[in-house]
Amino acid sequence: MSTHEFSTSGVGPWPGGRDDWPTDEQYDPELLERGDTRNVIDRYRYWRMEAIVADLDAHRHPFHVAIENWQHDMNIGSIVRSANAFAADTVHIVGRRRWNKRGAMVTDRYQHVMYHETVADLAGWAMAEGLPIITVDNVPGCVPIETFEWPEACIMLFGQEGPGVTEEATKVATAIVEITQYGSTRSINASAAAAIAMYSWVTRRGK
Repeated sequence: MSTHEFSTSGVGPWPGGRDDWPTDEQYDPELLERGDTRNVIDRYRYWRMEAIVADLDAHRHPFHVAIENWQHDMNIGSIVRSANAFAADTVHIVGRRRWNKRGAMVTDRYQHVMYHETVADLAGWAMAEGLPIITVDNVPGCVPIETFEWPEACIMLFGQEGPGVTEEATKVATAIVEITQYGSTRSINASAAAAIAMYSWVTRRGK
């Protein structure tokens, strides 16, 4: 392993000459020569992007994350970034295919993303895959997240900022989970809610 000091801003070229470069196939010669400033954990420094994705695929968690995108929701990038951080299987975007990728911090290159035109399309895909849909919202009759028993494999479905989850999304849900709040605001940011839900799954189901 390189003796280079790792940091959040990246690392420089691999110390020493070419004769000192690692020969394992996951390493990218261009990164070894020029340095690696990508937003990746130390384990993946100097790795090829395809090698990182393959390694992630070997241990992704079996939960999926879905977000409704009818009004070009600005939170999707942050949700993709959190999905990558918690090793979600796939992010599903329902509605518009266009979304602001700035918040993803390039993590969308390592995260599987699927698109569905409607909630019904998502529900049909989920049924074919045997995945229950768990909607996260604060509506009457929902289950507090701290008492909810997450399925081992599922799809967490979030509404967009403002309108929240649509009625159609509520109807296709096996359960509706609420993130318990203690202040005066009625709701929390959609990307924050997604991160909390993913962390809740990991603490209960993660290995």
